[in-house]
Amino acid sequence: MNDYFEMPFSFTQKQVELFAKVTGDYNPIHLDDEYASKSIFKKKIMHGFLSASVFSKIIGMHFPGNGAVYLSQTMNFLQPMYAGMVYKAKVKVAECIEMKNRFVLETYVYNSNEEITLDGKATIQYKE
Repeated sequence: MNDYFEMPFSFTQKQVELFAKVTGDYNPIHLDDEYASKSIFKKKIMHGFLSASVFSKIIGMHFPGNGAVYLSQTMNFLQPMYAGMVYKAKVKVAECIEMKNRFVLETYVYNSNEEITLDGKATIQYKE
């Protein structure tokens, strides 16, 4: 296995609205232009957990892939993220616990300026 995996991603405003519907989080900072224009962000932002959901896709489908199960995830939301913008997710192996088939992964999201917008750590169980 490689030491890291990177993947570009973005979410549309329609996906933000669908996430709100699925979770029941209708906070107007995510959905209402007028409300968001008066916020510190000046426009709508994505739900933090929607932006972090990219890690579920990466871990379950790509790195390490099928058979991986989340055990834990920490997250620090460092900068707002916006629908329609392209970001880069990076997952990097921090520790391998071979006897238990576990990995500790560093998880990052970068904006187009290569600034970290989200960071954290995930612990996963994996059997090949």
